[in-house]
Amino acid sequence: MHLKIRTRSRATALLAVVAILTGCARARLFPTASGQMGIASWYGSNFHGRATSSREIYDMNDLTAAHQTLPFGTRVLVTNLENGWTAAVRINDRGPFVKNRIIDLSYAAARLLGMIGPGTAPVRLDILQSQGPPPAPVRYAIQVGSFASEDSARELKTRLGRRYGPVEIVPFSAAGRTFYRVRLPANNRPSSEELARRLSADGYPVLLCEVDGSSSDLDP
Repeated sequence: MHLKIRTRSRATALLAVVAILTGCARARLFPTASGQMGIASWYGSNFHGRATSSREIYDMNDLTAAHQTLPFGTRVLVTNLENGWTAAVRINDRGPFVKNRIIDLSYAAARLLGMIGPGTAPVRLDILQSQGPPPAPVRYAIQVGSFASEDSARELKTRLGRRYGPVEIVPFSAAGRTFYRVRLPANNRPSSEELARRLSADGYPVLLCEVDGSSSDLDP
């Protein structure tokens, strides 16, 4: 499970960080013989900050979801059958308990699927499974932002580098677009948490990620 430490910054900046959450770990899609299909709904601010069925605190800006039977921690690819948009979510709650609905998505996930306005959408669910145990040792990074503009990412990299040390820019492609993730590497979990606290105290929205350390996931 990833540790998230965020400040109350502008919603657009926070959602930019959330949108690239799926880039924090590599995964391979294993579709079932016939993926579960039905109606998805979403829940937001009324439940923000409350405990979920897994006892994890619900954050409407995380890519999570409620499902009636899938084990907590299961990663699911949700496809909006009306527009083809997808979002990878992690199951951390139980529900929905409304007839014909098969998944209840967080606000962030519903936004990626384009279903905030309608409220519901027909979807297909496919289970995401990891490729196997990640190579050791686990490497950590604190993500501070994600940009469609590489110039904007490099500007933030320069600003952070003056105060916090080494900074990486990690490209990530999704929905036919390339985003540039700005990350600060850390040697271990304690040092990464301390760095995340410093960044958060200085007003940056932060996301602590475990990365596999492969060359394709690092800034050259």
